[in-house]
Amino acid sequence: MDATKTTITPPHPERVALRVLLGGMLGLAVVMGIGRFAFTPILPLMQRDLGMSHAVAGGLAGLNYLGYLAGAIVCTVAPRLLLLRILAPAALLLSLATTLLMGMTQAELGWELSRFWGGVASAILFVLISAEVGERLMRLGYGHWFGALYGGVGTGIALSGLLVPQLDRLWGWDGAWIGMGIVAVILALIGASLGHKTSHVPNISTATSAAPVASSLRAVWLLGVAYFFEGLGYIVSATFMVAIVAQIPQLTRVAAYSWVAVGLAAIPSTLFWPWLAHRLGYKKTLVLAYFLQATGILVSTSADSLVTVLFAAVTFGGTFMGIVALTLTEGKRRLEHAAGRAAAFLTACFGVGQVIGPVVAGALADMYAGFTLPLLFAGGSVIFGALLILADRRF
Repeated sequence: MDATKTTITPPHPERVALRVLLGGMLGLAVVMGIGRFAFTPILPLMQRDLGMSHAVAGGLAGLNYLGYLAGAIVCTVAPRLLLLRILAPAALLLSLATTLLMGMTQAELGWELSRFWGGVASAILFVLISAEVGERLMRLGYGHWFGALYGGVGTGIALSGLLVPQLDRLWGWDGAWIGMGIVAVILALIGASLGHKTSHVPNISTATSAAPVASSLRAVWLLGVAYFFEGLGYIVSATFMVAIVAQIPQLTRVAAYSWVAVGLAAIPSTLFWPWLAHRLGYKKTLVLAYFLQATGILVSTSADSLVTVLFAAVTFGGTFMGIVALTLTEGKRRLEHAAGRAAAFLTACFGVGQVIGPVVAGALADMYAGFTLPLLFAGGSVIFGALLILADRRF
């Protein structure tokens, strides 16, 4: 008797692409939406219970972004490290551990180390996930889905805004950190099962010739400087938005939910802005996004009602990841032969701004007993970035 032959139908490319995309989105939700940005809704809880000053809060945020910058620089100057198979799981474990550790200590040094190394992990994983998911979607014929990847950041932000108030009621600020860490572990496991790696590695440039790389980066230097000022400005809202809303007496109890509005606005923004860019052009669309974000930041200087707070939250959430998606796409277009290096360079520029922004804003907020001046500083920085985009002739 002949052995019964079974035919194994290979999975449809669309299903594979969807799994890869969802896995990548969950990865960004873990390392960016929670690992980096859960600090924002938990910050006012730490200030309430521990008496933390704005300067200390800004310093912790700055250390996280310094770690992010360090990770981006490593990706830029040593791209061969990105090909190590152990790097992604190690960075993921580091991100999860540092999130959990934030709730397990009250020592400022422990927080500083956690935020710094969490930032390193998030930068490495941001570059790795962007490169791998983008490359796999292109091979499967679904490269046009790539912008949706960055909606994972908004998903993590919205989750943290929803869950932190509940965790705080049950276990306080430290329980909020540990609870979000556990949520991150669960999401990471689901994401890993959906977007599991194949034997193929990301196609990241590892050119060793410094001259051609330095020459090619000239194509994105002005874009990078504009991105620096975007990082310098947007990060003030990204760090202090919930703390700012918590200072409005009639809105204190719903402050964390402003972060939900940010996350929900961020999710579709990574599809909307690229769609608009295909119709208006990338330059006009980036300028529009920059100015809309600056408007929301400046409105927040006098926000005293639910309507104005929601406007500030939605314009912020609806633009910051869209700007990331547009900038990285434009960088990839300009350096198609070294897309990974372009992403790392632009991320490093962004990272420098993120390091400076919260430190300056926190110090100014303590010095002038409020956030009006820090927000004016932030809005002006974003406007200046928009002017640099207007001056960039390489679009």
